[in-house]
Amino acid sequence: MQFGIFTIGDITTDPTNGTTPTEHQRIKNTVKIAKHAEQAGFEVFATGQHHNPPFVAPGNPPTLLAFLAAQTEKLILSTATTLITTMDPVRLAEDYSYLQHLADGRVDLTMGRGNTGPVYPWFGKDIRQGIPLAVENYHLLYRLWHEENIDWQGRFRTPLQDFTLTPQPLDGVAPFVWHGSIRSAEIAEQAAYYGDGFFHNNIFWNKEHIIQMVQLYRQRYEYYGHGQAHQAYVGLGGQAFMAKNSQDAVKQFRPYFDNAPVYGHGPSLEQFTKMTPLTVGSPQQVIERTLEFRDWVGDYQRQMFLMDHAGLPTDVVLEQLDLLGEEVLPVLRKEFAKLKPADVPEAPTHEFLVERARRGEAPVPGGKEGSPAWKDAQEHAAQAAASSADAAPSNSTSTSTKEN
Repeated sequence: MQFGIFTIGDITTDPTNGTTPTEHQRIKNTVKIAKHAEQAGFEVFATGQHHNPPFVAPGNPPTLLAFLAAQTEKLILSTATTLITTMDPVRLAEDYSYLQHLADGRVDLTMGRGNTGPVYPWFGKDIRQGIPLAVENYHLLYRLWHEENIDWQGRFRTPLQDFTLTPQPLDGVAPFVWHGSIRSAEIAEQAAYYGDGFFHNNIFWNKEHIIQMVQLYRQRYEYYGHGQAHQAYVGLGGQAFMAKNSQDAVKQFRPYFDNAPVYGHGPSLEQFTKMTPLTVGSPQQVIERTLEFRDWVGDYQRQMFLMDHAGLPTDVVLEQLDLLGEEVLPVLRKEFAKLKPADVPEAPTHEFLVERARRGEAPVPGGKEGSPAWKDAQEHAAQAAASSADAAPSNSTSTSTKEN
């Protein structure tokens, strides 16, 4: 199990003292938080991607992640969303391949459509085409990372003729991709089709919805022959705020929750913690709640926490990371490992992907030979061929005579 933190880069006024960080302070504090996460024992740091206030998560995440790669040693650097809909797949392929080399493989990314509507027209896209954009753009990105010379034509960008990506992915292996979605079944299907991971950022949703989305992904992952359903790669988002005494945690966090731009002025803190994975209480309560996620979705590989939001001061965020690292993560690692069957894979790393490719076991998009998807495709092709033959004109000729 990998544990990590992700940031959305919000600039929010601290409701307890009225102070608001500058953009410069927020960016520098994000770096401080990421470096502290490695020291506290987390495996992953991920940044969102934003192009609008009140967020300063980078518009081009490799800028921040490359800076962090130079200052960390073990931390996997990822994205909480890479906007596959409004970014050019060619630039994505180039930027993340370059980052992969700089970070010596400590890179993966989460593809998503984003939830800020105005971004689409800002980048010349139509939000009504969100799903088709996600499907087509990722298909091109995948080919750029897996083929040397590309000829390509689609609906949403100019054609490519004899295009070669530079640099090529490190060791000939592309970064691992998680497809992130809160509500779209098509994205769960896309993740399963390619044999990639599925990340459900479940910070806003009730568990019934989360269970439904993950089950769909697992079923389709098995359908495409990448492994059994319980072996699919699943990641979850989460939120926590802790104090030694649960009542103190609630008292301290309530003003931040009530005024947060992400979920403030809506359901009460008590309602939200009951309906969603947000956990406000003691470290033991966070442990028990997080272990409960396994009951929802089965064994999964990555758990990410949103910690630096809602105007929380940076020193408080660092204290929260230390609490997680010292009192929560060791117990979660032990308990998750104890429960996980031997045939459920760990979260992918660059080393794992290189070895998998060497063995010739990388997923085949759309289904390898012998999979249910492959068998269905063969059957459909045979039916189409038979229908075509039935519709073809007869080779025999008929003549008619006409008496004079």
